[in-house]
Amino acid sequence: MRLRICTWNVNSVRLRHEHAAKFVAEHAPDVLCLQEIKCREGEFPREAFEAMGMPHLKIAGQKGWHGVAIASRLPLEDAPPLNVCREGHARCVGATVAGVEIHNFYIPAGGDEPDRAVNTKFDHKLDFYEKLTAELSKRDPKAPLAIVGDLNVAPGEHDVWNHKYMSKVVSHTPVEIEAFEALKASLGFIDLPRETTPQPEKMFSWWSYRAADFRKSNRGLRLDHILVTPGLREAAFRMGSAASRVHDHVREWERPSDHAPVTADLVL
Repeated sequence: MRLRICTWNVNSVRLRHEHAAKFVAEHAPDVLCLQEIKCREGEFPREAFEAMGMPHLKIAGQKGWHGVAIASRLPLEDAPPLNVCREGHARCVGATVAGVEIHNFYIPAGGDEPDRAVNTKFDHKLDFYEKLTAELSKRDPKAPLAIVGDLNVAPGEHDVWNHKYMSKVVSHTPVEIEAFEALKASLGFIDLPRETTPQPEKMFSWWSYRAADFRKSNRGLRLDHILVTPGLREAAFRMGSAASRVHDHVREWERPSDHAPVTADLVL
């Protein structure tokens, strides 16, 4: 069976559940991992997701801010929690789908100053990465595990519009890239979007709202990720190559999120 996993920072699920329905109809994801839902669990538009054929839900909500959810066409089972947010924000939710353990994260953006000694938001971001990496290091790399979400780091030189400039800006600083690479190394994670679209080709999943025409300026960042353990390598490459893409056309829709959805297929 094909399992299509999608990650999408939807930037308010109540504002954009119609976008979600349109995307589901067009691209048929089996599992939709949403970040920044910006609502509490009881406020989540469940009926809309049931109507779009994604009735199975795991929601970690919070009033006004943050919040993550997993919506699925297939039944969801519990997964061991990875609660690594020291502030207790609703930034992580996990579930097992068709035997694959999926954890959906909205990692803190980190504020403006890339110095953890003076910026508590940046310190929180790095602390989140450190705790998550330590927890994952205890796991078996042969187990079928996916880490997805808005991880708020653009790790590669070609994951940002201007490497030299962005190296001094939160999201692409050397210490953040080091934290991301340590996370990947913890279980030997495979970066499926980059397996499909190797560097040096540019690849972005986020564009600022400040640009009137995001394609013309194209000052993007790749902040949204799908990482899988070696235990899923065979499933990811069963068709001969990885199948993953950024659906950047969604960024052109009316009143879009500033993030585009990212999908990857596993053949189980």
